[in-house]
Amino acid sequence: MMNKADLKVNIGGIELKNPVITASGTFGYAREFDDFVDLNRLGAIIVKGLSLKPSKGNPPPRIVETPCGMLNAIGLENVGLASFVEEKLLFLKQLSTPIIINIYGKDIREYAELASRINDIEEISGIEVNISCPNVKAGGVAFGTDPDAAYKVVKAVRDNTGKPVMVKLTPNVTDITVIARSVEDAGADSISLINTITGMVIDIETRRSKLANITGGLSGPAIKPIALRMVWQVVQQVKIPVVGVGGIMTPEDALEFLIAGAVAVQIGTANFINPHVTIDIIEGIEAFLIKRNIPRITDIIGTLQI
Repeated sequence: MMNKADLKVNIGGIELKNPVITASGTFGYAREFDDFVDLNRLGAIIVKGLSLKPSKGNPPPRIVETPCGMLNAIGLENVGLASFVEEKLLFLKQLSTPIIINIYGKDIREYAELASRINDIEEISGIEVNISCPNVKAGGVAFGTDPDAAYKVVKAVRDNTGKPVMVKLTPNVTDITVIARSVEDAGADSISLINTITGMVIDIETRRSKLANITGGLSGPAIKPIALRMVWQVVQQVKIPVVGVGGIMTPEDALEFLIAGAVAVQIGTANFINPHVTIDIIEGIEAFLIKRNIPRITDIIGTLQI
């Protein structure tokens, strides 16, 4: 009888001890969870999205619960790259867990500059590119909804860093596989999906949106079936590793994504409900493998029967 399973995976050149990653924007800069989680047990940590300069984000209210999920319109509030390096990185560099920086910009030049500056930071294992952001030079259309814009921004990042590049895709498109192929062609080493789905909630007494920003990003269990479907579709279309994101709350949820073909998973909204959930999922995945005498996590990845 097995008493241990090999959970190691590789996502585009980043070696992980297990396939469980924290999703950007749901785990702060990791120190916030240090009292709840042994951070060295995680597969990887993706920090809160960073821009070149600090951002205050959107005005409140900017989070509202919904059935089976939540809407957020934080507006990518963050400390900016310089403050991150000076203040947050000191703690992160003590960890054995790979650190991935999520980046976003208002135009392609900002993405390129972020990639160039991060390239010189030895302690950073990789970059996750958020292409769900509005391109201010193109009338505010999100980079990730247009194959050409997605290609250009990823190519700019690729040209400015030697680190592994993961690209996070928005689900707010007609055919996500078109965008996936475009970012692969631009040089992405891996793809993560999905980001949040645009939604809104109205207070019927005031007849106003419950979010100051009117709309927000829907996350949580409500979006899991959509995320799972999109992951499965993208896996069929690209050769690079895919990381599943969206409504993963339990080991069973994570295993669904792995069986669909994802090489790893990101845990997001669940961190707000149970700050220890990442460890629970790691242990649950291993228990599943041991019970079925499956020696390696890679033995179940992409094993969906059609």
